[in-house]
Amino acid sequence: MTKRLSPDGHFEPEFIEGVRAIFEEKIVFNQILGLQLMEVTPHVVKGRLTMRPELVGHYAYNRVHGGVISASLDALGGVACLVAKAARHMDQTPAQRLEHFLKVGTIDLRIDYLRQGIGEYFDMQAEVLRVGSRVGTTRMDFMAPDGQLVAVGSGAYIVS
Repeated sequence: MTKRLSPDGHFEPEFIEGVRAIFEEKIVFNQILGLQLMEVTPHVVKGRLTMRPELVGHYAYNRVHGGVISASLDALGGVACLVAKAARHMDQTPAQRLEHFLKVGTIDLRIDYLRQGIGEYFDMQAEVLRVGSRVGTTRMDFMAPDGQLVAVGSGAYIVS
């Protein structure tokens, strides 16, 4: 079977839309948070969180709750590992690669909060450091609209 990866290293649109549907719609907690995928490549996944009153952690400062930051980075780190694993299986159909999402689970998560999360939206990025046959690791960033880091994280995920 021929490889389905495009010359620039990106996935076909059918796979990207499947990843987006799982991440944004089928994982209900991500839907409640309002997480959106902005870019999906084999080694980096980018997302966005739009601020809403339901996400406020401190009423006096209107800053995003730390648990929202943690959950957002955890979700993005997990999807990044699974996308990286899927990139190893380009001989499979997009539907077969999307089935890898059934096997994800967080093993370890560390979040360092660097400054207050105040803004209309926040951009996130998860970079895959390594993905093996069973475990993947990522480094994640949570950024304010001006690009300043609000929090950084690292995660380990079961991927098999």
